[in-house]
Amino acid sequence: MRAGTAPRAAAGAVAKAIAGAAHPVTGAPGDYDELIESVGDGRVVLIGEATHGTHEFYRHRAVITKRLIEEKGFNAVAVEADWPDAYRVNRFVHGADDDPDAERALAGFERFPTWMWRNADVLDFVGWLRAHNERAEGPAGFYGLDLYSLYRSVAAVIEYLDRIDPAAAARARARYDCLERFEESQAYGYAAARGLTPSCQEGVLRQLVDLQRTGEAYLRRDGIAAEDEQFYAEENARLVVAAERYYRSMFTGPVSSWSLRDSHMAGTLERLIAHLEGRGPARVVVWAHNSHVGDARRTSMGPRGEHNIGQLARERFGLGAILIGFTTCTGTVSAASDWGAPVERKRVRPPRADSVEAVLGAVELDAFWLRLRDDGRAAAELFHPRLERAIGVIYRPENELASHYFETHLSEQFDYVIHFDQTRAVEPLERTAEWQRGEPPETYPTAL
Repeated sequence: MRAGTAPRAAAGAVAKAIAGAAHPVTGAPGDYDELIESVGDGRVVLIGEATHGTHEFYRHRAVITKRLIEEKGFNAVAVEADWPDAYRVNRFVHGADDDPDAERALAGFERFPTWMWRNADVLDFVGWLRAHNERAEGPAGFYGLDLYSLYRSVAAVIEYLDRIDPAAAARARARYDCLERFEESQAYGYAAARGLTPSCQEGVLRQLVDLQRTGEAYLRRDGIAAEDEQFYAEENARLVVAAERYYRSMFTGPVSSWSLRDSHMAGTLERLIAHLEGRGPARVVVWAHNSHVGDARRTSMGPRGEHNIGQLARERFGLGAILIGFTTCTGTVSAASDWGAPVERKRVRPPRADSVEAVLGAVELDAFWLRLRDDGRAAAELFHPRLERAIGVIYRPENELASHYFETHLSEQFDYVIHFDQTRAVEPLERTAEWQRGEPPETYPTAL
């Protein structure tokens, strides 16, 4: 039975106008032929997700990414994940680590929400990427963009310096001790913002500069073989600088911690491209939530003065940045009820009648994609402001409007949108009892 009957009726007239521009998604090999071809010479393709826990988003994002790697020469996947955890996967897909398989390579993702990257769909993609690299002339890497790994990045910098320059490692320990006094990043941020402890800002900045100087001598000695490890270490040091500021900003104003985070992710993306270009053309696929990938200027973030990766990519690369969003009407999703709580398999409510999901759900196709850039039929109908749903790692359906909807001009937020009427929860590699049980049907106990 198709979902969302009431919203469909309300959005039916608009849906008829959109239907003529829709490209059905049936599971056939050629579903995305026109989309892949239209990427052209694009430098970065940013592929979103309306939730952090939907199987169809992960699976079809991987389908598109595989084709971009195989057919268009893309050579990196950069994801909304912490730099050191993702770099362990990068070593695995290049055959440069001791992890025996893809599941072990994903073991670094220990921080909540583990299911976001330790799930069956990512496991399949990482295994495919390793196999692709073993047979391809040009390998593709796997990298993280996020900044939550403050203490793991500190440890990575010190471990690197211990190997190349023990005296520099001792200086790093002394500078980072300012942060190590706290067990949690947020505890440091609160204490520094309230003046309860000195800020570590100057020390972490000095450490980044020191690491760069130490690395210059190391590279002169060991040459190109050391470039990747120096780049990895420098990015960890940059992450510490950004994370220190980010956690302080959470308890002060008016700087937006959201914008600081997305600025760091966009900067990491640009530095990654520059690093890869040292060996040839660089083309990158980005995986992140719709709220990071879509252009913030065309959502309710814009009037608040916030920006995101999608906006910064358009400003940096122009038409060379392609933004793709996903939507769904209903089904199930892997999400928690609170930060740090166990993952659950939750039921997604039908969309509000005034949402883009209701409009797309009224199209008489179970799954399809739309080209919004330069396509007047779809773009005109989706230009007007509507609500859009965003489910992150937490889903609270009981107050969905306040927690999970924001306003958007969809046709300018994305270049393409891919819609699935019904979706199911992504499968965590570690299934909790809460996930196994899932939520009962809305008609429980009658099941009618």
